[in-house]
Amino acid sequence: MNATRSNGSLYTKIQNNIATIEFGHPASNSFPSELLDRLTKEIISVGKNTEVFVIILKSEGEKAFCAGASFDELVAISNLEQGKQFFSGFANVINAVRTCGKLVIGRVQGKAVGGGVGLAAACDYVLATENAAIKLSELTIGIGPFVIEPAVTRKIGVSGTAELTIDATNWKNAYWAKEKGLYARVFETAKELDTAIELLSEKLASYNIAALTEMKKVLWKGTENWTDLLEERAAVSGELVLSEFTKKALEKFKK
Repeated sequence: MNATRSNGSLYTKIQNNIATIEFGHPASNSFPSELLDRLTKEIISVGKNTEVFVIILKSEGEKAFCAGASFDELVAISNLEQGKQFFSGFANVINAVRTCGKLVIGRVQGKAVGGGVGLAAACDYVLATENAAIKLSELTIGIGPFVIEPAVTRKIGVSGTAELTIDATNWKNAYWAKEKGLYARVFETAKELDTAIELLSEKLASYNIAALTEMKKVLWKGTENWTDLLEERAAVSGELVLSEFTKKALEKFKK
């Protein structure tokens, strides 16, 4: 499947029981709502494909992995319903990864911000380059990473999430992210990263699919309430984004 539009691109390749889903957007691989919706549906669809044993999730280009949700759409939110719907975008993707039944390998070649960190955290196993620094800057504009927090905390713990969110203006490098458990391995170059992902995905695709499916269930045990939880978190963020503080902060960013 190949879908390229002005609000981003999404491409899926299936070969040797490995599905590679690649997303992209000119604005540092950020996500407009429609692209998040398409990614959610694609993960669910690929998860149901009996020819797929493992999924690789990656973004286009050599620079940023993902700059989070669309800034233009964030600025345009004018009521509670719009706010909740906007923040539900990443909630739906995280839940799609959680419930798709297939192990998801994340390829993080560059910086991840906000929802991009949540996307990496939702993957079952992440390989990255040393350029893959992370930042959660939501508190600086009067909101918080409430939707992605369960996924992030599941990977790096409460103390890691606290450090990342409270120190909201500073980047944490890829080795910090590896030490905390977000990344499994960090490589110097994208070429080394791709070689490792190819070897890993080929190994996984050669294993018993029934065992892989059961392993996925085990890894996500205790998250059965996330459909409701992330929806509640989206409502919290949707309300905060309408605050006077956030409106003023976003105006500064626009300027």
